[in-house]
Amino acid sequence: MLWLPIDRNSSTPLIRQIYLELRQQILQGTLTAGQKLPATRALATQLGVSRNVVLEAYDQLIAEGYLESRAGSGTYVAQGATWSVLPSQPRSEPASEPDSADWIDFRSGIPDLERVPSKLWGQITKQVGAAAAAEVFGYGSPEGRLELRSTLAAYLQRTRGVICQPDQIIITSGAAQAFGLVAKLLAAPGDTVVLEDPTPPEIRHIFAAQGLTVQAVSVDERGLQTDKLSAIPEPRFVLVTPSHQFPLGSVLPIQRRIELLEFARTTGCTVVEDDYDSEFRYEGTPVSSLQGLDPERVIYIGTFSKILAPALRLGYLVLPPAYVAACRELKRLSDLHTSSLEQITLAQFIQAGHLERHIARMRKLYRQRRNVLRQSLLENFSDCVKILGDSTGLHLVADFKNIEFTAEVMQRIKQKYVKVYPVLNYAIDPNQHSQKVVLGYGNLSTDAIQTGIARLNQAIYSTASTIQ
Repeated sequence: MLWLPIDRNSSTPLIRQIYLELRQQILQGTLTAGQKLPATRALATQLGVSRNVVLEAYDQLIAEGYLESRAGSGTYVAQGATWSVLPSQPRSEPASEPDSADWIDFRSGIPDLERVPSKLWGQITKQVGAAAAAEVFGYGSPEGRLELRSTLAAYLQRTRGVICQPDQIIITSGAAQAFGLVAKLLAAPGDTVVLEDPTPPEIRHIFAAQGLTVQAVSVDERGLQTDKLSAIPEPRFVLVTPSHQFPLGSVLPIQRRIELLEFARTTGCTVVEDDYDSEFRYEGTPVSSLQGLDPERVIYIGTFSKILAPALRLGYLVLPPAYVAACRELKRLSDLHTSSLEQITLAQFIQAGHLERHIARMRKLYRQRRNVLRQSLLENFSDCVKILGDSTGLHLVADFKNIEFTAEVMQRIKQKYVKVYPVLNYAIDPNQHSQKVVLGYGNLSTDAIQTGIARLNQAIYSTASTIQ
Protein backbone atom coordinates (compact mmCIF):
# COMPACT_ATOMS: atom_id res chain seq x y z
CA MET A 1 0.00 0.00 0.00
CA LEU A 2 1.26 3.47 -0.93
CA TRP A 3 0.67 6.11 1.73
CA LEU A 4 -0.14 9.56 0.33
CA PRO A 5 -1.42 12.26 2.67
CA ILE A 6 -4.04 14.52 1.13
CA ASP A 7 -5.87 17.46 2.67
CA ARG A 8 -9.43 17.97 1.45
CA ASN A 9 -9.57 21.40 3.15
CA SER A 10 -6.51 22.69 1.28
CA SER A 11 -6.84 25.22 -1.54
CA THR A 12 -4.38 23.06 -3.51
CA PRO A 13 -6.32 20.79 -5.94
CA LEU A 14 -6.24 17.05 -5.19
CA ILE A 15 -4.50 16.30 -8.49
CA ARG A 16 -1.72 18.72 -7.54
CA GLN A 17 -1.43 17.26 -4.02
CA ILE A 18 -1.02 13.70 -5.33
CA TYR A 19 1.44 14.82 -8.00
CA LEU A 20 3.59 16.76 -5.50
CA GLU A 21 3.65 13.96 -2.93
CA LEU A 22 4.64 11.30 -5.49
CA ARG A 23 7.23 13.61 -7.02
CA GLN A 24 8.78 14.29 -3.61
CA GLN A 25 8.94 10.59 -2.69
CA ILE A 26 10.64 9.80 -6.02
CA LEU A 27 13.18 12.61 -5.66
CA GLN A 28 14.04 11.60 -2.10
CA GLY A 29 14.34 7.91 -3.04
CA THR A 30 11.43 6.76 -0.90
CA LEU A 31 10.03 5.40 -4.13
CA THR A 32 12.97 3.73 -5.87
CA ALA A 33 13.77 3.27 -9.56
CA GLY A 34 11.84 0.35 -11.04
CA GLN A 35 9.31 0.24 -8.23
CA LYS A 36 5.77 -0.44 -9.44
CA LEU A 37 3.04 1.98 -8.40
CA PRO A 38 -0.51 0.91 -7.53
CA ALA A 39 -3.00 0.81 -10.39
CA THR A 40 -4.91 4.05 -10.76
CA ARG A 41 -8.24 2.46 -9.82
CA ALA A 42 -6.75 0.88 -6.65
CA LEU A 43 -5.04 4.11 -5.54
CA ALA A 44 -8.19 6.12 -6.19
CA THR A 45 -10.22 3.73 -4.04
CA GLN A 46 -7.59 3.90 -1.27
CA LEU A 47 -7.59 7.72 -1.29
CA GLY A 48 -11.33 8.08 -1.80
CA VAL A 49 -10.99 10.18 -4.94
CA SER A 50 -12.05 9.88 -8.55
CA ARG A 51 -9.90 7.63 -10.73
CA ASN A 52 -9.50 10.58 -13.15
CA VAL A 53 -7.72 12.52 -10.39
CA VAL A 54 -5.06 9.82 -10.05
CA LEU A 55 -4.84 9.37 -13.83
CA GLU A 56 -4.04 13.08 -14.34
CA ALA A 57 -1.41 13.04 -11.58
CA TYR A 58 0.24 9.95 -13.09
CA ASP A 59 0.10 11.45 -16.61
CA GLN A 60 1.85 14.61 -15.42
CA LEU A 61 4.62 12.61 -13.73
CA ILE A 62 5.05 10.47 -16.85
CA ALA A 63 5.28 13.61 -19.00
CA GLU A 64 8.02 15.01 -16.74
CA GLY A 65 9.98 11.75 -16.73
CA TYR A 66 9.41 10.67 -13.12
CA LEU A 67 7.28 7.66 -14.07
CA GLU A 68 7.11 5.35 -17.07
CA SER A 69 4.15 3.33 -18.32
CA ARG A 70 4.78 -0.22 -19.53
CA ALA A 71 2.06 -1.59 -21.78
CA GLY A 72 0.22 -4.50 -20.17
CA SER A 73 2.35 -4.27 -17.02
CA GLY A 74 1.64 -1.03 -15.16
CA THR A 75 3.33 2.20 -14.06
CA TYR A 76 6.88 2.26 -12.64
CA VAL A 77 9.34 4.78 -11.14
CA ALA A 78 11.74 5.78 -13.91
CA GLN A 79 15.49 5.36 -13.74
CA GLY A 80 17.58 8.43 -12.82
CA ALA A 81 14.81 10.43 -11.14
CA THR A 82 16.30 10.43 -7.64
CA TRP A 83 17.96 13.67 -6.59
CA SER A 84 20.07 13.53 -3.44
CA VAL A 85 20.11 16.91 -1.80
CA LEU A 86 22.53 17.59 1.03
CA PRO A 87 20.73 18.27 4.30
CA SER A 88 20.45 21.93 4.99
CA GLN A 89 22.98 23.27 7.47
CA PRO A 90 21.63 24.85 10.62
CA ARG A 91 21.80 28.59 10.31
CA SER A 92 23.68 30.51 12.91
CA GLU A 93 22.00 33.63 14.14
CA PRO A 94 23.51 36.68 12.45
CA ALA A 95 25.36 39.11 14.60
CA SER A 96 23.04 41.85 15.73
CA GLU A 97 23.22 44.93 13.57
CA PRO A 98 22.30 48.40 14.67
CA ASP A 99 19.15 49.93 13.33
CA SER A 100 19.73 51.60 9.98
CA ALA A 101 18.86 54.92 11.59
CA ASP A 102 21.99 54.59 13.76
CA TRP A 103 24.35 54.48 10.78
CA ILE A 104 25.79 57.62 9.23
CA ASP A 105 26.91 56.81 5.71
CA PHE A 106 29.23 59.26 3.93
CA ARG A 107 28.74 57.49 0.61
CA SER A 108 29.50 59.71 -2.36
CA GLY A 109 27.39 60.26 -5.45
CA ILE A 110 24.01 60.08 -3.71
CA PRO A 111 21.81 63.18 -4.00
CA ASP A 112 19.27 64.13 -1.34
CA LEU A 113 16.65 61.45 -1.94
CA GLU A 114 14.11 63.26 0.23
CA ARG A 115 14.15 66.22 -2.16
CA VAL A 116 13.71 64.39 -5.42
CA PRO A 117 10.85 66.25 -7.18
CA SER A 118 8.80 63.04 -7.21
CA LYS A 119 5.37 64.68 -7.14
CA LEU A 120 6.15 66.90 -10.10
CA TRP A 121 7.80 64.02 -11.94
CA GLY A 122 4.74 61.87 -11.29
CA GLN A 123 2.38 64.54 -12.62
CA ILE A 124 4.34 64.88 -15.85
CA THR A 125 4.59 61.09 -16.20
CA LYS A 126 0.82 60.78 -15.83
CA GLN A 127 0.23 63.47 -18.45
CA VAL A 128 2.72 61.86 -20.82
CA GLY A 129 1.14 58.43 -20.46
CA ALA A 130 -2.38 59.74 -20.97
CA ALA A 131 -1.48 61.77 -24.07
CA ALA A 132 1.00 59.36 -25.66
CA ALA A 133 0.36 58.17 -29.19
CA ALA A 134 0.19 54.44 -29.84
CA GLU A 135 3.73 54.38 -31.31
CA VAL A 136 5.20 55.44 -27.97
CA PHE A 137 4.23 52.06 -26.54
CA GLY A 138 6.04 50.17 -29.28
CA TYR A 139 9.75 49.64 -29.90
CA GLY A 140 11.71 52.87 -30.05
CA SER A 141 14.84 53.98 -31.86
CA PRO A 142 18.09 52.76 -30.25
CA GLU A 143 19.50 56.30 -30.16
CA GLY A 144 16.54 57.61 -28.16
CA ARG A 145 13.57 59.90 -28.64
CA LEU A 146 14.15 62.93 -30.84
CA GLU A 147 12.36 65.26 -28.42
CA LEU A 148 14.81 64.36 -25.64
CA ARG A 149 17.89 64.48 -27.87
CA SER A 150 16.88 67.91 -29.21
CA THR A 151 16.21 69.20 -25.71
CA LEU A 152 19.52 67.82 -24.44
CA ALA A 153 21.51 69.34 -27.30
CA ALA A 154 20.18 72.81 -26.45
CA TYR A 155 20.57 72.28 -22.69
CA LEU A 156 24.17 71.04 -22.94
CA GLN A 157 25.15 73.90 -25.25
CA ARG A 158 23.64 76.42 -22.84
CA THR A 159 24.95 74.99 -19.56
CA ARG A 160 28.09 73.01 -20.42
CA GLY A 161 29.40 74.47 -23.67
CA VAL A 162 28.95 71.15 -25.48
CA ILE A 163 28.86 71.54 -29.27
CA CYS A 164 26.57 69.00 -30.92
CA GLN A 165 23.45 68.33 -32.96
CA PRO A 166 20.62 66.08 -31.74
CA ASP A 167 21.67 63.26 -34.07
CA GLN A 168 25.04 63.07 -32.28
CA ILE A 169 23.35 62.07 -29.01
CA ILE A 170 22.55 58.52 -27.96
CA ILE A 171 20.37 58.00 -24.89
CA THR A 172 21.62 55.24 -22.58
CA SER A 173 20.39 53.43 -19.50
CA GLY A 174 22.77 55.33 -17.23
CA ALA A 175 26.49 56.04 -17.40
CA ALA A 176 27.50 52.39 -16.89
CA GLN A 177 25.94 51.39 -20.20
CA ALA A 178 27.60 54.39 -21.85
CA PHE A 179 31.04 53.20 -20.68
CA GLY A 180 30.34 49.71 -21.99
CA LEU A 181 29.28 51.05 -25.39
CA VAL A 182 32.40 53.21 -25.60
CA ALA A 183 34.62 50.22 -24.83
CA LYS A 184 33.04 48.19 -27.65
CA LEU A 185 33.02 51.15 -30.02
CA LEU A 186 36.63 52.23 -29.65
CA ALA A 187 38.63 49.17 -28.67
CA ALA A 188 39.04 45.44 -29.15
CA PRO A 189 40.22 42.81 -26.63
CA GLY A 190 43.88 43.32 -25.86
CA ASP A 191 43.88 47.04 -26.72
CA THR A 192 45.26 49.56 -24.23
CA VAL A 193 43.14 52.28 -22.65
CA VAL A 194 44.16 54.99 -20.19
CA LEU A 195 42.35 55.65 -16.91
CA GLU A 196 42.98 58.15 -14.16
CA ASP A 197 44.43 56.83 -10.93
CA PRO A 198 42.49 56.75 -8.64
CA THR A 199 39.24 55.93 -10.42
CA PRO A 200 36.05 53.98 -9.53
CA PRO A 201 36.66 50.21 -9.62
CA GLU A 202 33.31 49.71 -11.39
CA ILE A 203 34.68 51.48 -14.47
CA ARG A 204 37.81 49.34 -14.43
CA HIS A 205 35.65 46.23 -14.23
CA ILE A 206 33.57 47.31 -17.24
CA PHE A 207 36.68 47.68 -19.37
CA ALA A 208 38.31 44.53 -18.02
CA ALA A 209 35.16 42.60 -18.95
CA GLN A 210 35.74 43.74 -22.55
CA GLY A 211 39.28 42.32 -22.42
CA LEU A 212 40.95 45.74 -22.47
CA THR A 213 44.34 46.48 -20.90
CA VAL A 214 44.18 49.37 -18.45
CA GLN A 215 47.13 51.75 -18.09
CA ALA A 216 46.89 54.08 -15.12
CA VAL A 217 48.06 57.70 -15.10
CA SER A 218 48.13 59.36 -11.69
CA VAL A 219 46.09 62.39 -10.70
CA ASP A 220 47.32 65.30 -8.60
CA GLU A 221 45.70 68.51 -7.35
CA ARG A 222 45.41 69.70 -10.98
CA GLY A 223 43.87 66.54 -12.39
CA LEU A 224 45.35 64.02 -14.82
CA GLN A 225 49.12 64.35 -15.10
CA THR A 226 49.14 64.75 -18.86
CA ASP A 227 52.93 64.90 -19.08
CA LYS A 228 52.96 61.17 -18.29
CA LEU A 229 50.80 60.18 -21.26
CA SER A 230 53.73 60.01 -23.68
CA ALA A 231 55.00 56.88 -21.92
CA ILE A 232 51.92 54.93 -23.09
CA PRO A 233 52.14 53.75 -26.72
CA GLU A 234 49.01 53.73 -28.89
CA PRO A 235 46.12 53.80 -26.39
CA ARG A 236 42.68 53.52 -27.96
CA PHE A 237 41.19 56.13 -25.66
CA VAL A 238 41.85 58.19 -22.53
CA LEU A 239 39.02 58.46 -19.98
CA VAL A 240 39.06 61.65 -17.91
CA THR A 241 36.81 63.51 -15.48
CA PRO A 242 38.11 67.03 -16.16
CA SER A 243 35.44 69.13 -14.44
CA HIS A 244 35.53 67.29 -11.09
CA GLN A 245 37.83 64.29 -10.90
CA PHE A 246 36.48 61.35 -8.95
CA PRO A 247 37.44 60.77 -6.24
CA LEU A 248 40.07 63.48 -5.63
CA GLY A 249 37.92 66.35 -6.90
CA SER A 250 40.57 68.23 -8.89
CA VAL A 251 39.74 70.34 -11.95
CA LEU A 252 41.83 69.93 -15.10
CA PRO A 253 43.23 73.38 -16.10
CA ILE A 254 43.26 74.62 -19.67
CA GLN A 255 46.98 73.92 -20.10
CA ARG A 256 46.53 70.22 -19.34
CA ARG A 257 43.35 70.06 -21.42
CA ILE A 258 45.27 71.31 -24.43
CA GLU A 259 48.12 68.91 -23.74
CA LEU A 260 45.66 66.02 -23.53
CA LEU A 261 43.99 66.98 -26.82
CA GLU A 262 47.37 67.35 -28.53
CA PHE A 263 48.31 63.87 -27.32
CA ALA A 264 45.04 62.50 -28.74
CA ARG A 265 45.63 64.14 -32.11
CA THR A 266 49.23 62.93 -32.29
CA THR A 267 48.44 59.33 -31.38
CA GLY A 268 45.06 59.10 -33.08
CA CYS A 269 43.26 58.08 -29.90
CA THR A 270 39.93 59.41 -28.61
CA VAL A 271 39.30 61.33 -25.39
CA VAL A 272 36.28 60.18 -23.37
CA GLU A 273 34.97 62.88 -21.03
CA ASP A 274 32.96 61.77 -18.00
CA ASP A 275 31.28 65.00 -16.90
CA TYR A 276 31.01 63.95 -13.27
CA ASP A 277 29.21 66.22 -10.76
CA SER A 278 29.86 69.35 -12.85
CA GLU A 279 26.46 70.98 -12.24
CA PHE A 280 27.05 71.49 -8.51
CA ARG A 281 29.86 74.02 -8.44
CA TYR A 282 30.05 76.28 -5.39
CA GLU A 283 32.80 78.69 -6.37
CA GLY A 284 32.27 80.57 -9.60
CA THR A 285 30.36 79.15 -12.58
CA PRO A 286 30.56 75.53 -13.75
CA VAL A 287 33.71 74.69 -15.71
CA SER A 288 33.07 74.35 -19.44
CA SER A 289 33.26 70.93 -21.02
CA LEU A 290 36.40 69.54 -22.62
CA GLN A 291 34.27 68.46 -25.58
CA GLY A 292 33.68 72.10 -26.51
CA LEU A 293 37.40 72.46 -27.32
CA ASP A 294 37.51 69.56 -29.80
CA PRO A 295 34.10 68.07 -30.70
CA GLU A 296 35.65 65.78 -33.35
CA ARG A 297 38.03 64.12 -30.88
CA VAL A 298 36.02 63.93 -27.63
CA ILE A 299 33.14 61.64 -26.63
CA TYR A 300 31.08 63.21 -23.84
CA ILE A 301 29.21 61.12 -21.23
CA GLY A 302 26.56 62.47 -18.87
CA THR A 303 23.86 61.14 -16.57
CA PHE A 304 20.93 62.31 -14.45
CA SER A 305 21.67 60.00 -11.51
CA LYS A 306 23.18 62.71 -9.34
CA ILE A 307 21.19 65.67 -10.62
CA LEU A 308 17.84 63.98 -9.95
CA ALA A 309 18.01 60.39 -8.65
CA PRO A 310 19.98 57.16 -9.20
CA ALA A 311 16.68 55.33 -9.82
CA LEU A 312 16.28 57.34 -13.04
CA ARG A 313 18.40 55.16 -15.32
CA LEU A 314 18.93 57.75 -18.03
CA GLY A 315 22.29 58.85 -19.36
CA TYR A 316 23.65 59.90 -22.72
CA LEU A 317 26.60 59.90 -25.08
CA VAL A 318 27.57 62.84 -27.30
CA LEU A 319 29.59 61.41 -30.17
CA PRO A 320 31.64 62.80 -33.03
CA PRO A 321 29.61 62.22 -36.25
CA ALA A 322 31.99 59.49 -37.44
CA TYR A 323 31.02 57.24 -34.50
CA VAL A 324 27.25 57.73 -34.44
CA ALA A 325 26.10 54.95 -36.80
CA ALA A 326 28.28 52.26 -35.23
CA CYS A 327 27.25 53.25 -31.71
CA ARG A 328 23.56 53.21 -32.61
CA GLU A 329 23.95 49.62 -33.77
CA LEU A 330 25.79 48.67 -30.56
CA LYS A 331 22.99 50.25 -28.53
CA ARG A 332 20.37 48.34 -30.52
CA LEU A 333 22.16 45.07 -29.86
CA SER A 334 22.52 45.95 -26.18
CA ASP A 335 18.88 46.57 -25.23
CA LEU A 336 16.96 47.72 -28.33
CA HIS A 337 16.11 51.08 -26.77
CA THR A 338 15.76 52.99 -23.51
CA SER A 339 12.32 53.52 -21.93
CA SER A 340 10.36 55.87 -24.20
CA LEU A 341 7.94 57.18 -21.57
CA GLU A 342 10.76 58.20 -19.23
CA GLN A 343 12.55 59.94 -22.09
CA ILE A 344 9.48 62.00 -22.98
CA THR A 345 8.92 62.85 -19.32
CA LEU A 346 12.51 64.02 -18.93
CA ALA A 347 12.31 66.09 -22.10
CA GLN A 348 9.23 67.90 -20.82
CA PHE A 349 10.79 68.29 -17.38
CA ILE A 350 13.81 70.06 -18.93
CA GLN A 351 11.78 72.10 -21.44
CA ALA A 352 9.60 73.54 -18.67
CA GLY A 353 12.68 74.72 -16.77
CA HIS A 354 12.16 72.34 -13.86
CA LEU A 355 15.61 70.78 -14.12
CA GLU A 356 17.56 74.03 -13.91
CA ARG A 357 15.39 75.30 -11.06
CA HIS A 358 15.93 72.02 -9.20
CA ILE A 359 19.69 72.26 -9.73
CA ALA A 360 19.72 75.84 -8.42
CA ARG A 361 17.83 74.83 -5.26
CA MET A 362 20.01 71.81 -4.63
CA ARG A 363 23.23 73.72 -5.27
CA LYS A 364 22.30 76.08 -2.44
CA LEU A 365 21.49 73.16 -0.12
CA TYR A 366 24.63 71.18 -0.98
CA ARG A 367 26.83 74.23 -0.52
CA GLN A 368 25.47 74.55 3.02
CA ARG A 369 26.18 70.88 3.73
CA ARG A 370 29.65 71.17 2.21
CA ASN A 371 30.38 74.10 4.50
CA VAL A 372 29.16 72.20 7.58
CA LEU A 373 31.33 69.22 6.66
CA ARG A 374 34.39 71.41 6.18
CA GLN A 375 33.82 73.16 9.50
CA SER A 376 33.23 69.87 11.34
CA LEU A 377 36.46 68.41 9.98
CA LEU A 378 38.46 71.46 11.03
CA GLU A 379 36.87 71.56 14.48
CA ASN A 380 37.50 67.86 15.11
CA PHE A 381 40.90 67.46 13.49
CA SER A 382 42.33 71.00 13.40
CA ASP A 383 45.58 71.15 11.44
CA CYS A 384 45.71 67.34 11.12
CA VAL A 385 43.41 67.34 8.09
CA LYS A 386 43.66 68.83 4.62
CA ILE A 387 40.48 69.19 2.57
CA LEU A 388 40.65 68.43 -1.16
CA GLY A 389 38.28 68.79 -4.10
CA ASP A 390 35.46 70.59 -2.32
CA SER A 391 34.66 73.26 -4.91
CA THR A 392 32.24 71.05 -6.84
CA GLY A 393 30.03 68.00 -6.50
CA LEU A 394 28.56 65.96 -3.67
CA HIS A 395 31.74 64.87 -1.90
CA LEU A 396 35.14 66.01 -0.74
CA VAL A 397 38.34 64.21 0.23
CA ALA A 398 39.85 64.50 3.71
CA ASP A 399 43.62 63.94 3.79
CA PHE A 400 44.71 63.16 7.37
CA LYS A 401 48.18 63.76 8.72
CA ASN A 402 49.84 60.66 10.20
CA ILE A 403 46.63 58.60 10.03
CA GLU A 404 46.38 55.61 7.73
CA PHE A 405 43.04 53.97 7.12
CA THR A 406 44.11 50.43 7.87
CA ALA A 407 41.73 47.53 8.43
CA GLU A 408 42.01 48.11 12.20
CA VAL A 409 41.12 51.81 11.91
CA MET A 410 38.23 51.04 9.57
CA GLN A 411 36.91 48.48 12.05
CA ARG A 412 36.95 51.08 14.84
CA ILE A 413 35.08 53.49 12.57
CA LYS A 414 32.51 50.81 11.79
CA GLN A 415 32.02 50.22 15.50
CA LYS A 416 30.95 53.85 15.74
CA TYR A 417 28.27 53.14 13.10
CA VAL A 418 29.94 55.39 10.55
CA LYS A 419 30.77 54.52 6.95
CA VAL A 420 33.62 56.33 5.18
CA TYR A 421 35.39 55.33 1.98
CA PRO A 422 39.19 55.21 1.77
CA VAL A 423 40.62 56.62 -1.45
CA LEU A 424 42.83 53.52 -1.44
CA ASN A 425 39.74 51.55 -2.52
CA TYR A 426 39.78 53.49 -5.79
CA ALA A 427 43.54 53.49 -6.33
CA ILE A 428 45.14 51.39 -9.07
CA ASP A 429 48.58 51.94 -7.53
CA PRO A 430 48.23 50.57 -3.97
CA ASN A 431 51.12 52.68 -2.69
CA GLN A 432 49.20 55.95 -2.76
CA HIS A 433 46.40 57.69 -0.86
CA SER A 434 46.38 55.56 2.31
CA GLN A 435 45.68 58.66 4.44
CA LYS A 436 42.69 59.93 2.46
CA VAL A 437 38.97 59.19 2.69
CA VAL A 438 36.05 60.20 0.49
CA LEU A 439 33.21 61.88 2.38
CA GLY A 440 29.93 62.30 0.54
CA TYR A 441 27.37 64.71 1.95
CA GLY A 442 24.57 64.93 -0.63
CA ASN A 443 22.14 62.66 1.24
CA LEU A 444 23.04 63.66 4.83
CA SER A 445 21.50 66.31 7.02
CA THR A 446 23.76 68.86 8.68
CA ASP A 447 23.10 67.21 12.06
CA ALA A 448 24.12 63.82 10.68
CA ILE A 449 27.28 65.32 9.18
CA GLN A 450 28.32 66.88 12.48
CA THR A 451 27.54 63.73 14.46
CA GLY A 452 29.31 61.53 11.93
CA ILE A 453 32.53 63.56 11.99
CA ALA A 454 32.48 63.60 15.81
CA ARG A 455 32.19 59.80 15.80
CA LEU A 456 35.00 59.61 13.25
CA ASN A 457 37.19 61.60 15.64
CA GLN A 458 36.37 59.19 18.48
CA ALA A 459 37.13 56.17 16.30
CA ILE A 460 40.48 57.48 15.10
CA TYR A 461 41.76 58.77 18.41
CA SER A 462 40.19 56.22 20.74
CA THR A 463 39.82 52.45 20.97
CA ALA A 464 36.33 52.78 22.46
CA SER A 465 33.71 50.91 20.45
CA THR A 466 30.42 52.42 21.57
CA ILE A 467 28.63 55.51 20.39
CA GLN A 468 29.27 58.40 22.72
